[in-house]
Amino acid sequence: MAEVIADRDGHAVHVVLSNPGRRNALTWRMYESLDEILRSVNDDGTVRVVTVRGASGDGFAAGTDVQQFADFTSGDDGVAYERRVGAVLHTLMSVRVPVVAVVDGPAVGAGLAIAASCDVVLASDDATFGVPIGRTLGNCLTGEVMAQLQSRLGRSTTMAMLLTATLLSAADAAAAGLVHQVIAPAELDTVVADTVQRIAGCAPMTLAALKEVDRRLHAPISQVGTDDVVREVYASADFTEGVQAFLERRRPTWRGR
Repeated sequence: MAEVIADRDGHAVHVVLSNPGRRNALTWRMYESLDEILRSVNDDGTVRVVTVRGASGDGFAAGTDVQQFADFTSGDDGVAYERRVGAVLHTLMSVRVPVVAVVDGPAVGAGLAIAASCDVVLASDDATFGVPIGRTLGNCLTGEVMAQLQSRLGRSTTMAMLLTATLLSAADAAAAGLVHQVIAPAELDTVVADTVQRIAGCAPMTLAALKEVDRRLHAPISQVGTDDVVREVYASADFTEGVQAFLERRRPTWRGR
């Protein structure tokens, strides 16, 4: 069953992305649930910190569940999808308390976008990060997501990662600035618990103010209109081929149209 689970523990809310057998890829309903949970955090003044992680054994999140793209019939479907995901990412970045991403295994596609939208990223040695759409689906990114990735990873690393469709190791992501700490898998939960405790013990208004200043500094960069680019790519024969090839477990044949 694909779902997003939220568990309250004292001042912390622990969010788990779960889609067994599909590497925790997000369905439409999972996006909606994540948005609802994050909004509820902002309505609860007793929450001090949020963690987001994937269900054990399936990685952080392997993007959006590709089966849902099979129903797309036009570029407008792509624009609507990107806006839908963008709204959830905006909610995530607008959470008033610190959000900690706990990455163990792959965080790819929308999974990387979610991790990069969190305030602190803790990763195990086994974590990997990337958006390999150039060799998989043949879709694209919006200006908001691109800006967030460049803000967290740097422009050079982001573009090289995207244009070569490769994944970054946890060590590479830490060197680029996305990952705060790389941790041995056996010690991950201990470090997460310590980080949660440290954040929960800080002055809430100070942390909220720091987050708000960060949002205001970043906002002008991300407000770039890219619907025309998104519409063209999602309307292409290459995108249709990418989805079909993914679902059929074969390599896509790109034709550039």
